[in-house]
Formats: sequence, structure tokens, C-alpha cells
Amino acid sequence: MTIQWYPGHMAKAKREVTEQLKKVDMVIELADARIPMSSRNPMLDEIIQNKPRMLVLTKSDMADPDATKQWLMYFKAEGIEAISINALQNNGAKPLIELAKKQTAPIFNKMKRKGIRPRAIRAMIIGIPNVGKSTVINRLVGKKTAKTGDRPGVTKAQQWLKVGKELELLDTPGILWPKFEDQTTGLRLAATGAIKDELLDFQEIALYVLHQMQKRYPQELQKRYDIEESMYTDGDSLSLFNQIGTKRGCLLHGGVIDYDKTAEIVLRDLRNEKLGRITLETPND
Repeated sequence: MTIQWYPGHMAKAKREVTEQLKKVDMVIELADARIPMSSRNPMLDEIIQNKPRMLVLTKSDMADPDATKQWLMYFKAEGIEAISINALQNNGAKPLIELAKKQTAPIFNKMKRKGIRPRAIRAMIIGIPNVGKSTVINRLVGKKTAKTGDRPGVTKAQQWLKVGKELELLDTPGILWPKFEDQTTGLRLAATGAIKDELLDFQEIALYVLHQMQKRYPQELQKRYDIEESMYTDGDSLSLFNQIGTKRGCLLHGGVIDYDKTAEIVLRDLRNEKLGRITLETPND
């Protein structure tokens, strides 16, 4: 299965982002803490160019905290200003605003020297579909301003929003890129919900998730599905898949395993944190 999703509205959104860049002081890029590299759009470097920029790892409450620390250290070593936030709790606004001030300080110092009155920082917030943009914005603004939903493509148009007197945000629709050079990236994006489920083969994605769990979080598998130790450590993902289907009663006539239903259970467990706090890639990968 080749995973790809680049509908027409994304191409339009890319053009609009390029046009609006001149109106903002900086760009706030959001990435999913569970897949920090795979959820970064490689086209952004070309689009943003030299505009001040910061990286925010969202959904940190769903990610492996040790892996998130590794990623923040990795990005720092790469010269990328990055923070992680949990959009469901009040712990993200202050560090985000402080980092935005740091990133735009040269711009505002120059304005001050010219005698221009200070104003709010104007920032474009951008990321892939279902990365948690609307949830982050609502947390920053302090009320439900942007639509949210556990599916990609909720935000369809740009809108300006105020964060107190210090920050103005330009919200933009989620944008993927036309072709995933590495299909593992596509699998990670599909597993975490960045691609419409209607386009996916759940069985292949569930097998990928189980293989990653066997390598990285075998104890979580055992805890969730109550399976034999050899099954969650030996790397045989198909046998593990079969046993989960049997354990959960996903059976068709004659005792045949319903692979579609089993795959849905695995992906739902991943996305609903039933498998614990999971990160599907690390800097070592």
C-alpha cells in the first residue's frame, strides 16, 4: 500500500501561506510529539525561508516523556528553538509567548530604534492535519475560538486570533506534502491520524504499530492485551495480530479472525492512549 493524501485545498493553502508570510513577524510550526520528525512538512523550509521560526511539539501528554526530552535535545543541537506543550492543560501559553518574544526581539528592537510604537507579535501558526493546532490555539486564546476534532482537515480557512495583548495568531489549514519519499513516514502519519482513515488499509498500519510496540514498548502490549511473553517480544507481528484478534473476540463464521476489526481495535487503542504514552520514532532512528 502506498500512502498519500494531498487534496486540492492543501495546494491552495500552501499558496495562501506563501502570500500571507509578509504580514507576520514569525512562524510557529507545530509537530506531533509522538512523531516529531515525520510530522514536520519538508516544504516549510522553502516556504518560510529566513522568517523567524519556532517549533512546538504538541500532544506531549500522549508521547513518551523520555523520547520527548531526547527530541528537544536533538532539535537544540540542530539550532532549532523547540518546546513541548500539553494543549489540554494550562502549561503551554507562557513558554510559547516567551520564546516568541526571544525569536522576534531583533525585529522589535529595530522598530524601537526607529521610534515605531510597540505592538503585538504577529505569528503564523502552521502544521500538518490533526497536529492539534486548533486545540493549542483555543488554549492560548483562553476560549473555544477554533474548531477542534480528532480527524484531519478540520480547519479549512485562515483566521486571525488574539492571545492577550502580546500575540496575534494567523491560523492556517493543515498542509501535507505531495509525496512521502519514505513510506514509513506515511505509516506513522496514518497511525496517528494525520491522514483520512477512509484512504487507509488499517491492517497494514496496525501491523506496523504492533511491530513498533514490540521493539519499543513490549510491556505495554502485555498489559493491554494479556498475551504470552514470547508473543510480544519475538518480533512476529502477524502472530501477535492474530492473538489479539482471538483475545478480543474478533471472529467471523467458522472461527476465522476478522482482521479489519482487529486492526481497528489496535489503532483505536493507540490513538486513545490505551497503549500508554507512545512515541513511534526517536532521534536514533
